[in-house]
Amino acid sequence: MAEANPKSEPFSNAEKDPDDWTTGDEPMTGAQASYLKTLSEEAGETFDEGLSKADASKRIDALQEKTGRGK
Repeated sequence: MAEANPKSEPFSNAEKDPDDWTTGDEPMTGAQASYLKTLSEEAGETFDEGLSKADASKRIDALQEKTGRGK
């Protein structure tokens, strides 16, 4: 019986809840900050440059829903 590829499972790193990230409390990455700033401007929302990686990811998801981007 072949082993499942862990990268194809729904719980791969790409699918992990940001609250479960081991580095989630680190400052957001430059890429996250850049994209979040763009999304914030498009949505007419305030950009918070002090977010953690996990919080930035959640904020990006919320703003993508609001702006229709990323879908």
